[in-house]
Amino acid sequence: MSVVINCATIIGLNCQPIAVEADLSSALNNFIIVGLPDQSVAEARERVRQAVRNSALDWPRRKVIVNLAPADLKKFGSYYDLAMAVAILWCSRAIRINPEDAQAYYLGELSLTGDIKPINGVLSIAKTLAEIGAKKIYLPIANVAEASLINGLEIRGANNLAELVAHLQGKEILPVANGGTAAAQETVSYPVDLSDIRGQAQAKRALVIAAAGNHNLLLTGPPGSGKTMLAKSMISLLPPLTREESLAVTNIYSVAGLLPRKHPLLVAAPWRHPHHTASAISLIGGGSHPAPGEITLAHKGVLFLDELPEFPRTVLENLRQPLEDKVVTIARVFGTYEFPADFILLAAMNPCPCGYLSDPDRRCVCSPGSIIKYRNKISGPLLDRIDLFVEVPRLQFAELVQKDDAEKSSHWREIVSQTRQRQRARQQGLLNYQLTSQQTRQYCQLGKEAQLLLEQAINQLNLSPRSYFRLLKIARTIADLACSEEILTEHLAESLQYRLKNN
Repeated sequence: MSVVINCATIIGLNCQPIAVEADLSSALNNFIIVGLPDQSVAEARERVRQAVRNSALDWPRRKVIVNLAPADLKKFGSYYDLAMAVAILWCSRAIRINPEDAQAYYLGELSLTGDIKPINGVLSIAKTLAEIGAKKIYLPIANVAEASLINGLEIRGANNLAELVAHLQGKEILPVANGGTAAAQETVSYPVDLSDIRGQAQAKRALVIAAAGNHNLLLTGPPGSGKTMLAKSMISLLPPLTREESLAVTNIYSVAGLLPRKHPLLVAAPWRHPHHTASAISLIGGGSHPAPGEITLAHKGVLFLDELPEFPRTVLENLRQPLEDKVVTIARVFGTYEFPADFILLAAMNPCPCGYLSDPDRRCVCSPGSIIKYRNKISGPLLDRIDLFVEVPRLQFAELVQKDDAEKSSHWREIVSQTRQRQRARQQGLLNYQLTSQQTRQYCQLGKEAQLLLEQAINQLNLSPRSYFRLLKIARTIADLACSEEILTEHLAESLQYRLKNN
């Protein structure tokens, strides 16, 4: 008797349904898995066999053959353990399954004791199964809350194999968690509030502009000037994610194995801060089984690169395409994988190797050649993709001790949220950074005086077409913060202040 049990796996960020076929033959007692399994799947033979025996269930004393279809797709991970156990028990007639449960999907890793352990990527799996018309899914109990974010599924969780078998036999009923259940949300807290930072009015203003329009920002200043603290306050300026954004970010963190089980729905914009020793694969994503990198983990949030010139230039150059396309494509022998990478790039650097170039109180000890070499670690094309350039000077004693009545991040977060709503209402759901060149011409209308100023700026600064459109988008964001429908001269003039200075 041959049987088929439904299962699924994760390929990149997407779900791939898998059919687990089981059959028995009269040959010697053996257990074979076919269908292009990798080592982790092949090792499931021992996990499944011991889990069945330790659950007080009979293992067939015949040759067991399990096929994972489609056979041309490389299988990896422990997604198939539970489905294989159910298929083998059904095939050997150790259990009976009603037609409804025979059409259900079974996912989970089995321990040797029979416990069903959680797996990654359940949100993507549940979403895909609901879209293809699946009705029921059996999962590890720890994954139920995550799967419940999706409508249209009957979700049941089990602690162990014996508990699931008792349910399938009608001896015990597993509770139903209907899709669409409101999951517990994470508690949002911010490490730094904008009001905690003394002085640095221009840098704070640039942070608000960057948050309001999703613009990339580079902070340059000597050691101890507050660049890192300013960068950490950036995340407190971003409004909560929309429902669609929240599910997209939650899906990424689920696949990466970084999703908290107690709070499976992420509502705050992500913040990623990789060290400058990070490799290209850890930053961009990839590997033998392509997984999301830091730029994907920062999707709809902030990627902070501190000490930017200390990153290998080859690593930084990999950012050019994702910064432009907001997606990264990774090609492998077994297929092509696409990961979202729609993030704000926030970077910080010293002005020179010693850090004290142009500092009024400390003398720079760097040679002109070393300064040029240091700055050349960041290529022109990468700099051309950064919208805002801000110098962060070291504060004087009087600035440190004076009382600062700066507004809290919550105040600016509300303004940023209102500004984004204004952009989406005007631009059919798009923020300023998402505008194409044609849309930029349509929505970034300049007054007559502003047009003259822009013409002078283009002639004097030799702006590239990319820089020209980025300049208009920044001016549009500044106008939106001022609740102005038209881009005025002062809005364009302020946007010009944030251009890269050649000094």
